[in-house]
Amino acid sequence: MMGPNSVRVLAELFDRHPLQLTANDQILDLGCGTGLTSHIIAKETGAKVYANDLWIPANENKKRFAQWGSGEQVIPVCEDAKDLHFEKKQLSALISIDSYHYFAGQEGFFQEKLLPFMKDKGVVLIGIPGLKDEYEGRAKELLSGWLGEDAYMFKSQGRWRALIGSHDRIEQAETWEMDCFQKAWSEWLATNNEFARGDRQYFETIIKPYTCFVGIYIKLKPNSIL
Repeated sequence: MMGPNSVRVLAELFDRHPLQLTANDQILDLGCGTGLTSHIIAKETGAKVYANDLWIPANENKKRFAQWGSGEQVIPVCEDAKDLHFEKKQLSALISIDSYHYFAGQEGFFQEKLLPFMKDKGVVLIGIPGLKDEYEGRAKELLSGWLGEDAYMFKSQGRWRALIGSHDRIEQAETWEMDCFQKAWSEWLATNNEFARGDRQYFETIIKPYTCFVGIYIKLKPNSIL
């Protein structure tokens, strides 16, 4: 784990919006970290998975996928989310766990940088840390002691819905405050990771009172014109 249990977040997304895919489908796991979510996505869906992360070298993830037995199904990639190199309408699904807030916090990002790669009837599932609705606009004030200059990345579900925006290809978009917050955080804080040890001192005073996990679901229309 590189933070609150990403498997918990992924499981809630799959429970709420199950994916019906085959071996012919292709999925992008955007911001996959050390590849744990990519491995599980591959096993759960049977589809080919592109495991993309800017910070973790692709060759390191390739070794892990081989050890885990998913090396034939998961392709490691190391690209900037703002400059991906997929074909138009290549992907049946895009999944992003605990990473989307690092690069997508501006209007137009989804439509310009990700939507062109999505197939008609494609699905996007995102789970990220955010602010509870009642604290929108106060991220710097409330979270800077914990996150420093990165506090601005935390936004409410309502703000994320606005950032997704509308588009002729989008059939449905929804955001919600996820239920897995307590379990995912508890499992992370129980580890001996140095960053987990740092988070422990802020959990009761900052993280738990003001933050949540935001779930995002986007369903694209069929037979649209790009």
